[in-house]
Amino acid sequence: MATENKNLSHYDKESIPNAREFRFGIVVSEWNANITEGLYQGAIDALLDCGALDSNIIRWNVPGSFELTFGCKKLIRQEKLDAVIAIGSVIQGETKHFDFVCSATAQGIKDLNVQLDVPVIFCVLTDNTMQQAVDRSGGKHGNKGAEAAIAAIKMATLGA
Repeated sequence: MATENKNLSHYDKESIPNAREFRFGIVVSEWNANITEGLYQGAIDALLDCGALDSNIIRWNVPGSFELTFGCKKLIRQEKLDAVIAIGSVIQGETKHFDFVCSATAQGIKDLNVQLDVPVIFCVLTDNTMQQAVDRSGGKHGNKGAEAAIAAIKMATLGA
């Protein structure tokens, strides 16, 4: 497994640009809230640690991961942002629903990155089990939300 010994929260703060001047949007899926709230906290902690101002971070909630694309698009159109983080969690079930939601969400976020001038960071866990999601949202593998925040800062600097 690629992340067996990797802590997703680790970053070298000295190599990250200061985020003080940037405005970030975070769109959070309410589905699997025990996971998405952990991812959100990881993203917020990393953004603030790297200099982002709390007043420059806007959060919107959407019902599920499938709705992240629309939420991100509307947030970008409504607010002046330098980067957006899309946070969700889809856990494998007994039907093909997992495949369709994961594929549509990934494609939707990709489409926003092609069509719009604001980077949208894909922070959607697509795990086989709830334990895998827990491990990546503040558990033994750290927090994918922190990794997404660092990506958002780095991508925001491209437009600066």
